[in-house]
Amino acid sequence: MMIFDALVNWLAHGLLDFSIWQIVLFTLIATHFTIIGVTVYLHRHQAHRALDLGPIPSHFLRFWLWLTTGMVTKEFVAVHRKHHAKCETEEDPHSPQTRGIKKLLLEGAELYRAESKNMETITRFGHGTPDDWIERNLYTRFSWQGVALMMIIDLALFGAAGMTVWAVQMAWIPVWATGVINGVGHYWGYRNFESPDCSRNVSIIGILIGGEELHNNHHTYPTSARFSVKPYEFDVGWFYISMMEKIGWAKVKKTPPKLQLGAIRPVADEKTLEALIANRYEVMAGYARGMRETCKNEIATMKSKGEAASANLTVMKAAKRWLHRDADKVPAGAVGQLAQARAVNPVLDKMVVMREELRQMWLNTSQSREQLTHDLQAWCRRAEESGIAALQEFSMRLRAAHA
Repeated sequence: MMIFDALVNWLAHGLLDFSIWQIVLFTLIATHFTIIGVTVYLHRHQAHRALDLGPIPSHFLRFWLWLTTGMVTKEFVAVHRKHHAKCETEEDPHSPQTRGIKKLLLEGAELYRAESKNMETITRFGHGTPDDWIERNLYTRFSWQGVALMMIIDLALFGAAGMTVWAVQMAWIPVWATGVINGVGHYWGYRNFESPDCSRNVSIIGILIGGEELHNNHHTYPTSARFSVKPYEFDVGWFYISMMEKIGWAKVKKTPPKLQLGAIRPVADEKTLEALIANRYEVMAGYARGMRETCKNEIATMKSKGEAASANLTVMKAAKRWLHRDADKVPAGAVGQLAQARAVNPVLDKMVVMREELRQMWLNTSQSREQLTHDLQAWCRRAEESGIAALQEFSMRLRAAHA
């Protein structure tokens, strides 16, 4: 009878006899460690080599991920690198653009597992990952036994409630990383940069997913250890990396480039060209701000002339969000509106045309450096002679830039 009573007591309270709120707090802390393991160890350190991790955090996070996810380092790295190499194509292991947002949200984990069994993917993209004794004989060989051990630990600590704790731990990465980041992060949100894919930032849930929500920033600068680029963006993973670097547990190798400004040169030269190419995403983000401001001013001018109810004004408002986008990123339904807006407003048409001319300067690899410098000089001259304030200001800022 005493054994039965002890068993009932254990099922009800576990070894720790925590309250419900203490159990919730433990679950949140445990899942937070898992997210940090994914973003710092698997993603930034292993997949992108954006930082070096010391043996203490590296071994701890690898062990913790074995307990809470069962993911094998080589498999994660290979699948993720293939995602970047084949982004938004049919070969992308998990793109909502090709597979649909519903499938990513509901079956994202299955897509990851299927790709992780593709030996061609593992061989081609999984190089440089740990291959020590413990990796070969424990983490890779007995990957599912880690999560089974975690279940036993949760049951021992919390009794029957431990199964709920364990279930949340097991669902955390498939829901947040595989579903939200790989799904929503390529479908909905805001874009700081016109990266060549559909990545987006989903910033309001950042503390839950360790900075991974800043997905457009990451795809723009994939080898950067820091994902935040704006003052209002908070990268939790970068916070931990910074703390570890202070005590010698980490060494950052790369962060997002920052456009440097000096004295305005009389004409654009090769250094201007170098700054443009090295900081092209930031430069084009600045150009986009100028386009949006110009469009806002043009709309205000139309309203002041009594055109508030005109069809042209309606078209301008509808096209405003697409003026600064690459042509292949404009939805089919907005192409007509954009063409109409350009037709009725020569100023915006000029800015769209010159934006594409500027973009071609780093896309055109057949031109010599001397020819590209000459083209950039001509571009700046036309911008400053255009009579368009945004173009004039942008050109002068560009002539002050250096890499």
